[in-house]
Amino acid sequence: MRVCVGLSGGVDSSVAALLLKQQGYDVFAMFMQNWHDTEGTLHGDCEWEEDRFVAEMVARKIGIPFYFIDLSEQYRQRVVDYMFSEYEAGRTPNPDVLCNREIKFDAFLDAALKLGADMVATGHYCRKETLTTPEGKTVYRLLAGEDPGKDQSYFLCQLSQEQLAKALFPIGEIKKPEVRRIASEADLPSADKKDSQGICFVGKVDLPEFLKQRLRSKEGRIVEVFDAYYEQDPLYRRQREILSAISKDPEALSMVSSFTGDNDVFRSVHGQQANESGCDRPESSFDLAKVSALSLEELDALATPISYNIEFREERYRSGKKHTLKTRWKDNPLGRIAGTHEGAIFYTIGQRKGLNIGGSKEPLFVISIDPEANIVYVGEGHRHKGLSRSCIRISASDLHWIREEGRLEEGSFARMRVRVRYRQPLQDALLLMRKDALYILFEEPQRGISPGQFAAWYDRDELLGSGII
Repeated sequence: MRVCVGLSGGVDSSVAALLLKQQGYDVFAMFMQNWHDTEGTLHGDCEWEEDRFVAEMVARKIGIPFYFIDLSEQYRQRVVDYMFSEYEAGRTPNPDVLCNREIKFDAFLDAALKLGADMVATGHYCRKETLTTPEGKTVYRLLAGEDPGKDQSYFLCQLSQEQLAKALFPIGEIKKPEVRRIASEADLPSADKKDSQGICFVGKVDLPEFLKQRLRSKEGRIVEVFDAYYEQDPLYRRQREILSAISKDPEALSMVSSFTGDNDVFRSVHGQQANESGCDRPESSFDLAKVSALSLEELDALATPISYNIEFREERYRSGKKHTLKTRWKDNPLGRIAGTHEGAIFYTIGQRKGLNIGGSKEPLFVISIDPEANIVYVGEGHRHKGLSRSCIRISASDLHWIREEGRLEEGSFARMRVRVRYRQPLQDALLLMRKDALYILFEEPQRGISPGQFAAWYDRDELLGSGII
């Protein structure tokens, strides 16, 4: 079998190529260039040139043919343009997910097939399993990588059966330290190369500066929202009422996440085998009969993010010995104008850095943005109410199922494990399928959920589907 390895110059794809060569495959490597510009990148140079040089040395060391392909135009049209349009609309996209669906397993795959490849291999930490249905149909399961700290199945959550049919993941069963060891023992030039960071094929960027290549800066207000806002907000009260009604223990109900970060918190990729879908909890904290009976109005209320409307009025006062007449904002029990920004679209929910606002006991976090009014809303502390959400809605048109056998039928629900970010530990949740949307009700409130993100759900170690929040 002839296999094309997407050789990036990193240690993971290098070891993937080496293992395939050792296993007797007819292997060749192809390096893809997807990005030329350096504006907005933190390094300011053409890192891809060094990556190509290392990749070519790796191919020479292994003894496989090396090819180069420029996919920058496809990448710009199908990934970068999408990213800019999403940020302009006030959403938070994941370009890496799109890169895998549109470039690595589409444009790159097509180029590899034209060069005679039967399959394409990458250095992703994930696994594929082939099944045969009772009807004799071949289907593919996408499984988490065995290394819980490096599992990259989330990035492949939009792949189709046709794409998986041509995909190989040689290092999915291996943990990162072992990959490094194999590379070192083989004396591969990439053995000590640091892992890439930032946007796929672009690198680490100063996001506002990167976006300013196309999106216009516009000064606006940063508004801090006080806790009192939620006690008077009808939607927040309605959400608390619904959650209390379906909770097995209303007294223990919390609408605030206790989780403060994603890094270095890993869980088994297989989950708790004795529990449904590998969930952490043996049973749901919600009454399943009551959850199943929730109306569309109730589900939509739970899944609607809180919006903010705080009016500020000026007052005139006299200051100093000369009693100079000045103006200031009147105190508002619901919030305060905390500062200014250069454009609401340059901020994402959960963001802490870049606000440049002092004077708070705890750090301020972005809890919402209003692109039309150009307002950034912030809250103080990790446990601010505005940082947490208990339910999200994914439109039926934005749903993607890896295989049809895993699809939820209309009116059904299931317990599964869900993540909305790559580094996020899988979270217990209830998935409720309705005609026009899928609703995901988390067992515990989730922090920093933003429109535009991809949610992916798992049954133990199998990724069943995904969708855009």
